[in-house]
Amino acid sequence: MKKQIIKLTPPQLLVSIFGGGIIIGALLLMMPFSTTEPIRWVDALFTSTSAMTVTGLAVVDTGTRFTVIGQTIIMLLIQIGGLGIMSFAVLIFMMLGKKIGFKERMLVQQALNQTSVGGVVLLVKRLFIFSFLIEFAALIFLAIRWVPEFGWSKGLFFSLFHSISAFNNAGFGLLSDNLVQYVGDPIINITISFLFIIGGLGFTVLADMWVKKSYKKLTLHSKIMIISTFAINVIAMLFIFS
Repeated sequence: MKKQIIKLTPPQLLVSIFGGGIIIGALLLMMPFSTTEPIRWVDALFTSTSAMTVTGLAVVDTGTRFTVIGQTIIMLLIQIGGLGIMSFAVLIFMMLGKKIGFKERMLVQQALNQTSVGGVVLLVKRLFIFSFLIEFAALIFLAIRWVPEFGWSKGLFFSLFHSISAFNNAGFGLLSDNLVQYVGDPIINITISFLFIIGGLGFTVLADMWVKKSYKKLTLHSKIMIISTFAINVIAMLFIFS
């Protein structure tokens, strides 16, 4: 009998890869080197899923129940989930000098919600350059505040973790009270808020703004995102102040 080969469509393959990443993340988070004390498998799975889908919900304290290794795993899951698994796959292919075929381009198209496969590789390159530059700049600003408080190693790690978490709108923090103790701190508040807004708008909107230079020439998607982001933030701020 011939073996039946299961062929998956790009969306199905993307979901399968995404699910596989969540399971691997959960298994790593259950390892002794990832936690300060053992956690249940369901908590590890929940944390991995929340990080990969940049949801921000947590059932255990990220700062106390996970070691630096565990926190790093969560940070990587956030980055991979936020920027896209296939985007990282394309990056690895480019670093290894391998050709990116039509199937891989279709997967990237699905992952980045593009209308065509044309130019997706260039889009991925720009996505990583833009994202890493924003996160690095935020890391510098956060380090100005946290390195004097925590020291170089912990301060830089805190800065990197919160920079990646905020930019990807993940909502994870390493402090038990999140960032409540920094209420009124201009560096922390402005930097984190900036990352939320920029990350929330998305790379495609920002790239559209960079290329078009004019609001009238922007795509409908970009216009809706800009207007809704501005309106929601201003209205919410006014309600909080009132």
